[in-house]
Amino acid sequence: MHPGKKPGVLFAVLAAVFYALNSPVSKLLLGSIPPAMMAAFLYLGAGLGMALIQPILNRRQNAPQEERLTRRELPWTLMMIVLDIAAPISLMLGINLTSAATASLLNNFEIVTTSLIALLFFRERISGKLWLGIGLVTLSAFLLSMEDISGFTLSPGALFVLLACLCWGLENNCTRRLSSKNPVQIVVIKGIFSGLGALIVAFLSGENLPALWRILPALCLGFVAYGLSIVCYIYAQRELGAAKTSAYYAIAPFIGVLLSLVIFLELPSPWFFTALVIMILGTWLVTAADCAE
Repeated sequence: MHPGKKPGVLFAVLAAVFYALNSPVSKLLLGSIPPAMMAAFLYLGAGLGMALIQPILNRRQNAPQEERLTRRELPWTLMMIVLDIAAPISLMLGINLTSAATASLLNNFEIVTTSLIALLFFRERISGKLWLGIGLVTLSAFLLSMEDISGFTLSPGALFVLLACLCWGLENNCTRRLSSKNPVQIVVIKGIFSGLGALIVAFLSGENLPALWRILPALCLGFVAYGLSIVCYIYAQRELGAAKTSAYYAIAPFIGVLLSLVIFLELPSPWFFTALVIMILGTWLVTAADCAE
């Protein structure tokens, strides 16, 4: 490995590890925090945490001057915020109704939704290898979504996770329109405003505000899994490029699966391991296709 690439690889792996904490630790916290409230605190933790460390990042030696958002980007910004309200609420509902390992693995379906939306709405090209990878990831997601494979009963929890992936696929394409702007500013905006939006949804749906000592771990998890993860991802992209960073970051769901199995000591069904193998192959094909472009 070229010496100059090492910090970039480290940042990419840290981004994956930080995000991998999301599903298993959220599953633990959902025992005492309702789903919509949990989603709100995760995003508020990311937004408020990044707002606090933004001055430190700006004071770094040789820190690049970033372009700030303007009114021209307002439609994309508003759409990003709305989707970032819906996505984490759906994910928390899904994690609450299914195993953390299944939720972690299903997160890879975001690759499929992001690619297909880019094709349908933004006319981006999809190679043959990428199509094959998308097909395998979709097959794996279908197997993970089956509650009773013999009766073809769909799991409500898995469907909520897939809905979250659809929202994030749309959101990724919106955020791509803002890619030239200050990334930390984007995280702060999406964190605070999406978090407040999810908090309003939580109150309107009748959820009660938990005790402060229960809220603090959720805020910290959001800061790490959504805030620091994104910052590490950005720094990795600047050294490795988008494709190679995505390839390293693709390990996040599999780390999440391992953590979930260790934390909850649950032995998944044989279908889970079949889906896991298919998902690994599909993810490899997707990231290999990205790196080849």
